[in-house]
Amino acid sequence: MARALWGALSLLAPLALVVGCAAGSTEHVPRPEHQVGPDGGQLDIDVGTCASGPGLDHDGDGFVYEDDCDDCNPNLNPGAYDFSGDGIDDDCSGIADDEPLACDAQLALDSDDAWDAVRALGVCRKPGERGRSERAWGVLDARFVKPDGSELPEPLSHGILTSFGVNTPRDGQAMLALSSGSARDPSQPGYHDISGFKKGYKSGAPAGYPKESPACPGIVSGAPFDGAALELTVRVPSNVTRLGVDENFFTLEFPGYVCSKYNDFFVIDFEPKVESYPDGNIAFDQAGNPISVNNALLQVCEPQGTGGKDYACPLGSASLSGTGFDTVSDEFSVPPHAATGWLRSLASVVPGSTLRVRFAIWDSGDGNLDSTVLIDRLQWERDGETGTLPVPR
Repeated sequence: MARALWGALSLLAPLALVVGCAAGSTEHVPRPEHQVGPDGGQLDIDVGTCASGPGLDHDGDGFVYEDDCDDCNPNLNPGAYDFSGDGIDDDCSGIADDEPLACDAQLALDSDDAWDAVRALGVCRKPGERGRSERAWGVLDARFVKPDGSELPEPLSHGILTSFGVNTPRDGQAMLALSSGSARDPSQPGYHDISGFKKGYKSGAPAGYPKESPACPGIVSGAPFDGAALELTVRVPSNVTRLGVDENFFTLEFPGYVCSKYNDFFVIDFEPKVESYPDGNIAFDQAGNPISVNNALLQVCEPQGTGGKDYACPLGSASLSGTGFDTVSDEFSVPPHAATGWLRSLASVVPGSTLRVRFAIWDSGDGNLDSTVLIDRLQWERDGETGTLPVPR
């Protein structure tokens, strides 16, 4: 398993790294104009240790000289992500720092268009749009599905929210909610009581699930019910090695169903899976527990012991306010339920590859006692460690 980011919160910001053409150089060296030889043909260009010319791909980034604004630097080409603030035209668009970043305003709460969900995550790219290359990075396809990838029959399973109780987007004006109940808070149209919005379908699960959590040996979660997912097919930028996303998981199964078969799950499933990970999921705690009531990252709650475990609940329960998860259920005469608070998951990606990402949530064992997850701030990073940990408050 890749190392988690425990204690390394500063790595959440992208690291600046620009590789130059000349050996030992850290300066951006733009491609010179073609020179014309005596026979009227173009001459190869030699810039320091970088020699390139027509038909050549000197930097090995998959873009030949004619299509590449800097064939000396593999981080600069039409397939790159244009990092903001460095003054460099990473994606060869002709304009530095012009990556589209703000596209989530005025999205409908009940939109059934998965592309609106992509925008809510902060991703504004389709290859070929706005005059960009068809080989540019971007989302190639987006669908609302069940956790196993089959058709999703219930539109209330997803919502594009500007707030969830007291919780607001991590970036921009909207965030995506997925729920095994209704992806709404009690103030929003379409809300159903989270004690049991039974949608009436089994939902399947990603490969490897259901499974036991390491924290609960011998306890295998029940069959998946009422699940929902957003599935994206993404062409990864050519100049990144990490994908990061924020999530906040709320569950009604705390405190009564810790280490039982009724453990709802949220997973971020990659295909192809990340090398050395136990399955396709990239969101888990230091002990390898997927995001559920059994996860050590469940930190929004009232301190207590339950299910043979002690929960310190260092974030208190204030962020449950207005979500529906702040209520005391009839079944348990205890303080409110629980959430993880905002987490950030970072995983390795292969530059220039095509990746299927499925954000999936489901009930286990039956359709009672729902869970909801908020997802936002999907971003690319040049380098860094991997894992899941709380976002600084």
